[in-house]
Parts: sequence; structure tokens; C-alpha cells
Amino acid sequence: MITIEMQRNNGDFGFEAKDEMGHLIQTDSSSGTGGNDSGFRPMQLLLAALGGCSAIDIVSVLKKQKQVIEGFKMKIEGKREEDKQPALWKMIHITFELQGNIELSKAQRAADLSMEKYCSVTETLRRAGAEITWSVQLNAA
Repeated sequence: MITIEMQRNNGDFGFEAKDEMGHLIQTDSSSGTGGNDSGFRPMQLLLAALGGCSAIDIVSVLKKQKQVIEGFKMKIEGKREEDKQPALWKMIHITFELQGNIELSKAQRAADLSMEKYCSVTETLRRAGAEITWSVQLNAA
């Protein structure tokens, strides 16, 4: 079992989350809802988790294929349901931006494997109704 401990540390809605190894994440609400904007909003953390999960998969696959990754960035964009409570993620698009001596077909295949087979966060969001798309950019300026 995994345990995360959270403690309020900044105003009404600011919390610090800590895992068993002592890693920390700050969460908060927006200033428009009474928070201080001092950390990730919980729904943003879902997008960050999606990025982290898929990145681990993609790097693992490409390393096994002897591809040289010199840089890796992502842009994760999401749109939530409107006029609903709770408002779930409706559409999410990830752009994987890879730099290095990497074959485009292998990078695309690694992203496909992550997003269609390996990433548990992707499947969790998909089962909640999110439409998830992705694209790969290689050595873009």
C-alpha cells in the first residue's frame, strides 16, 4: 500500500504532500477560489502524473532500442467539462518533444506503446471519459 501524508501549510487551501521517501509537492487552490496559487491544483497534478508516467515509458522503450535522448520536454494541454460538478478532464493532448539521435518511427512507436498499453495514468483518465491524443516532435528548433 502507498501512503501519502498531507498537511496544510499555506492559508486555507495550501497543502504539502509527502510520500514515504520524503518527496514533496505543494498544492493549493486558485486565488479566485480563495487560495494563494502557491502550488499545483489537484486537477493539474493529474496532467503532471500523466506526463511523468508516459515519459518513464517512452524513455525506457527508447533506451532499450539504443536511441540517444539528449532532451525531452512535453506540453500537456487539457480541457475540462463545462458546467458540471465535478468537472472531469474531457480532452487532453500531449506533445512529446524529443531531441537527440532518435529515429522518428521509434519515437512514435514508444509514445504509442506508452499511451495505448503501458501508462496506468492514461488508462485511468481514459476510463473516466477523457479523450487523450498525442503527437511526437523530433529535433524541432
